Amino acid sequence: VQLQASGGGLVQPGDSLRLSCTASGLTSSFNAMGWFRQAPGREREFVATIRWSGGHQYYADSLKGRFTISRDKAKNTIYLQMNSLQPEDTAVYYCAGSTGATLSEVRQNRAYGFWGQGTQVTVSS
Repeated sequence: VQLQASGGGLVQPGDSLRLSCTASGLTSSFNAMGWFRQAPGREREFVATIRWSGGHQYYADSLKGRFTISRDKAKNTIYLQMNSLQPEDTAVYYCAGSTGATLSEVRQNRAYGFWGQGTQVTVSS
């Protein structure tokens, strides 16, 4: 399985950006796909994830309301719509796939066995 993330870039505070992540390979085994991010000098943190089958979404509490995750099952693609971006959103954003994340694990790195290469998002004036 390969995950290919795209859509990052340099934007100004208040702008919006949409990230995409397309999966190839045995994606039928996924039960969740999501986004994590890592800022310089910080640990990778959970952003959002979506159940591949039912579409239920989970968000980091601090990002709920600004970020929206969605999926297109026909394209094996997930999206992350990011609105009202702020400098503290600057990070490398990674997409990830899980084959067995439970409700208690869905926000944890360790539940995801497949990772994309990351896409840089920089928010600066």
